[in-house]
Amino acid sequence: MSVMVKESPISETDMIAEAEKALADISRIRDGVGRVIFGQENVVERTLVALLAGGHALLVGVPGLAKTKLVETLGVVLGLDSRRIQFTPDLMPSDILGSEVMEQDETGKRSFRFISGPIFAQLLMADEINRASPRTQSALLQAMQEYHVTIAGARYDLPSPFHVLATQNPLEQEGTYPLPEAQLDRFLMQVDILYPEIEAERRILLETTGVEDAKAQNVLQPARLKEIQTLIRRMPVPESVVEAILTLVRSARPGQGNADTDKHVAWGPGPRASQALMLCTRARALYDGRLAPSVDDVRALAEPVLQHRMALTFAARAEGTSVRDVVAKLVKSV
Repeated sequence: MSVMVKESPISETDMIAEAEKALADISRIRDGVGRVIFGQENVVERTLVALLAGGHALLVGVPGLAKTKLVETLGVVLGLDSRRIQFTPDLMPSDILGSEVMEQDETGKRSFRFISGPIFAQLLMADEINRASPRTQSALLQAMQEYHVTIAGARYDLPSPFHVLATQNPLEQEGTYPLPEAQLDRFLMQVDILYPEIEAERRILLETTGVEDAKAQNVLQPARLKEIQTLIRRMPVPESVVEAILTLVRSARPGQGNADTDKHVAWGPGPRASQALMLCTRARALYDGRLAPSVDDVRALAEPVLQHRMALTFAARAEGTSVRDVVAKLVKSV
């Protein structure tokens, strides 16, 4: 039994044809990114899955692991109008959204004119987002959820598609602020970036210390990306996947009958986590060349989708338990 999303009807033949076309495009995207980013296949996959699903991603890792380079490369490869904001402690919300300025014409009449900020882009790179104060970070809340901003009571729509890829240094480093829980929930996934494998690092040494560096090439247009995102929302989802998502997300909430969760979790993921898993499993299936997601996709995406939507109790943190440990145990029960 399968559950179909509520979109306009599409025949199986048309779905297969559209999927095959999308697979060719995704293959070109992967090749384009691979020209610049060496190794880190899991990171590239999860970041692309977030974009194909139409969402935002938070890239977490220590400095020097090519987080910024990955975002820049994706902007070029996907043909998106990209802007970068370097978050600093003195950054203000108006530096992100824009502001109104007073102008005076030849007759002496004064009026306000809105000057848009860098958020008016198709791909916004929020670099080191946790170095700005929570007040400044919150300037992204409305944009990430509603795809428009409100300035002085006036609504301004953002370009389509609109994606935020934010980079974050580990909170243990000095000069950082934890992101508000409401903002974390807006990110479809948290992608952890680890140190590269030795072969990937060897290739980095050989190919990035010469006279010329490999440069990204555009392979897709924004309109085509939107078509792929729509196709993903039309993909059928087996009932077993729906049940696996519900079981996993609900078991991550205290008070739902899971003893381990009740012991270690202070608060768990809301319905937005289920929505994120539903979209991301479809996108991952298409990324792998399949027309429908499986329970394995749910297991593979559980950590990046859930880990930033949960908080541990003080006792759990004192014991050295991490959110990843809790999610890993929950995944085994799915």
